[in-house]
Amino acid sequence: MKHGFRQSMAWLHTWSGLLVGWVLFAVFLTGTVSYFRPEISLWMRPELHGAAPNPRAAEVILAELQRRAPDVPSWNIQLPTAHNPVATAFWRDRTAERGFRLIQMDPRTGGELSARGTAGGDFFYAFHFQLYSMPPLWGRWIISFCAMFMLVAIVSGIVTHRRIFADFFTFRPRKGQRSWLDGHAILAVLALPYHLMITYTGLVTLMILTMPWAIMTNFDGQRQAFNAAVFGIEQPGPRSGQAAPLTPIMPLLDEASRRWQGGQVGRITVSNPGDANATILLAQRDSERLSVSRRTVIFDGTTGAFQSAREPDAPADETRGVMYGLHIGRFGDGAVRALLFLCGLMGTAMVATGTILWAVKQRQKAGALSRPGARLVEILNVGTIAGLPIAVAVFFLANRLLPVDLPQRAEWEVRCFFIAWGIAALHPLLRRHRRAWQEQLWTGAVLFLAVPLVNAATTHSHLGATLRAGNWVLAGVDLMLLVFGVLLGATARIVGRSRPAATPNRAAEGRRAMPALAE
Repeated sequence: MKHGFRQSMAWLHTWSGLLVGWVLFAVFLTGTVSYFRPEISLWMRPELHGAAPNPRAAEVILAELQRRAPDVPSWNIQLPTAHNPVATAFWRDRTAERGFRLIQMDPRTGGELSARGTAGGDFFYAFHFQLYSMPPLWGRWIISFCAMFMLVAIVSGIVTHRRIFADFFTFRPRKGQRSWLDGHAILAVLALPYHLMITYTGLVTLMILTMPWAIMTNFDGQRQAFNAAVFGIEQPGPRSGQAAPLTPIMPLLDEASRRWQGGQVGRITVSNPGDANATILLAQRDSERLSVSRRTVIFDGTTGAFQSAREPDAPADETRGVMYGLHIGRFGDGAVRALLFLCGLMGTAMVATGTILWAVKQRQKAGALSRPGARLVEILNVGTIAGLPIAVAVFFLANRLLPVDLPQRAEWEVRCFFIAWGIAALHPLLRRHRRAWQEQLWTGAVLFLAVPLVNAATTHSHLGATLRAGNWVLAGVDLMLLVFGVLLGATARIVGRSRPAATPNRAAEGRRAMPALAE
């Protein structure tokens, strides 16, 4: 390496981060928002906000399913939680549009709750790991590729910043490019364990796609056998044809909780309901354990006799479960997820400042303005870093403003998101660079601040009501949107406050323009 090891690592750090930086920014932002996926999904269905918990919800829901769908192969029930007080039931139904039926149920009465169609927090979750609208396989391959680049960028950045701890305590404000470099380093170092963890575990979640050889070798390519061994997904036995009533569910819930030392059931799967060969599988809540490896108990569906239990005690299984659990962050209370959310925001800002720094550095070089590559990076920076938040805010506004009975309403929410992002991506082509930054940042700020106002005008679940009732699940979403709006507005003010003086020296102009994200 003719320029030395650290110089080579600096080059690798720059280009491995830049080439996929815009995808990484989108992945970091949507993944960070996904930490509050259930809360966002509930917020986007105001018709469900009146649901209240019921300690006997499982009993009520099973009784209703026996009445509504007694002859289906199986029922899958997601029990209410503190983050989502509504129960969800799923079963196969050939008469339904997609071959299955999914309904929201009142845990007090078992009645179906009608709510507006929405992609909810699931949209951000799906975008985060498969880019949502792309074919899933292609999207996951792209995300895997970008995550590999991210890991390279992090490791090479550690090597490049040999004074990593000194950099952590160094910030020189109002020093142009130096201040931005300090900020980029602080964002990287402050949450360095998180950045390493989230990138590596992200690759682990997709390892079956990128490294399928273990399945092919150890299970002879039999995916069902692999799922049964690793994920605890077992195929139910055939129906006997002999009718038999289901055993009471409450004693089974108590038995499962005893086996889990107080752990609560989060999901119920009833196979062959109404048949003598019925089985009831109880799975523990994901939020109670760091590992997402399935912890289950299976009972005979007619007698209630214990049949088997699955404890993820194999080292490989538990290692995968812990890494997956660390990545999706369902464990812990609100404070833990708030900390993960903050670290995710720092990762998002780290990626953003890295791509901006590269563009400004190119502007400092003589003739950089004439380079198509540098101009393209500047346009992509504005359209992604400022444009994506605009699209997120429009997505929330569309949830409240689109007609409730609009056909394919969930898809129209997503279309509004991509239309807004597309306009934001084209906007920098028509405006001066610094002006484009200002206009998009202010637009994002106004839109985010408008969401709680529109929510108050269209629903009864506004901040005045949710704060008074102590409903932090719904109030937290509104507060999060307000914080995003304030942050974007503050950034827009910083950009507008710095006005570089005209000078024939392009390098000097580039350095002074740095606080304004470059003109």
